[in-house]
Amino acid sequence: MGARAIAADPQDFSVVLGGPLFQLFRKAHLAGDALELMTQRVLAVVALNWVPLLILTAAQGLALGTKVVVPFLYDIEAQARILLVVPLLVGAELIVHQRLRPIASQFLQRGLIPAKARPQFEAALASAMRLRNSVAAEIAMIVLVYGVGLAVVWRQYSALDVATWYATPTAGGKTLSLAGYWYVAFTLPLTQFLLLRWYYRLFIWTRFLWQVSRINLHLVPTHPDRLGGLGLLAGATAAFSTLAVAHGAFVSGWIASRIFLQGAALLDFKFVIIAVTVWILLLFLGPFLLFSAQLAQASRQGERDYGPLPARYAREFDEKWVHTGTPPREPILGSPDIQSLADMGNAYTYVNQMRFLPITRQAVIQLAGATLAPIAPLALTMMPIGEVAKLLFGILL
Repeated sequence: MGARAIAADPQDFSVVLGGPLFQLFRKAHLAGDALELMTQRVLAVVALNWVPLLILTAAQGLALGTKVVVPFLYDIEAQARILLVVPLLVGAELIVHQRLRPIASQFLQRGLIPAKARPQFEAALASAMRLRNSVAAEIAMIVLVYGVGLAVVWRQYSALDVATWYATPTAGGKTLSLAGYWYVAFTLPLTQFLLLRWYYRLFIWTRFLWQVSRINLHLVPTHPDRLGGLGLLAGATAAFSTLAVAHGAFVSGWIASRIFLQGAALLDFKFVIIAVTVWILLLFLGPFLLFSAQLAQASRQGERDYGPLPARYAREFDEKWVHTGTPPREPILGSPDIQSLADMGNAYTYVNQMRFLPITRQAVIQLAGATLAPIAPLALTMMPIGEVAKLLFGILL
């Protein structure tokens, strides 16, 4: 009954408003029914991550100084993770909710869903809401984070092999500091959980679009958006820009720690940078390709349906005004025939230029730029800022 109620009103569609963590935020008065109180929520999460680490490292003399190779406040990767990535992952919820929520209702308002397919559309909505509210899914994420994220990924590929504020290398592995226990038990798992939770939400979003793409949509080849009416999907791109910045910040912190602590160069990570940019484009724009088959079919059908119409009109116009034995009695100046011919040409142009890839160049640039923005400052490691300034002045002056 609850699922059907949700499905009956597409205005309630959201891949964000649900799940145990959302309910926890509400009970803690850090979120309202529509994800209000974003600032309080972000500050609370950052405080739970950063403040205990600062206190514990200060107590052991690991916040600053030379007691270890990497003190807490000099750990670029950890600071980027706690002060940039986590706030962005938490703050993106409100943006994604506000941007994606109208899309479900737009499918109906634009007449894209035929009346006979309305139950199928509502079933897709209800299924998405059930997955979003799943308690088992978030429990599985927690198990995965502690079982794989910490034990394998972080220890094998992310943890530095020098004495840091969180761990000191020993013959038997690593010895954690007091702050290290909090870092391993709470900070790292929370970051990984938030990231994994977003991937799960993106899976729900992609699955919803896949189910909608299986409906025989009422696409109009003459629609001015040149996507048969699916131009509404363009609004979803901006929703994911914050998540793209979060990924870029995560990679930027990881690369920066290797540059400043291990003497690596930015160009050593060019393939990593390219890979994460491609991953972001596939992650956020790839789901739109599910509609390509229907768009291509609508384009071909539109060509067959509308192609003969302008040809017929042009032929009759030619016979009336050009190749005629008896000139028309009405004046050609101001004749509606000319305007109609132009309108017919515009309509056919829309059909002829209909796209079957619902991805714009602007969307690609927006997401790629958002991903690369946090990485761009690392270019200064290749050239001192003074040299950059001289180069700019030389170009401009």
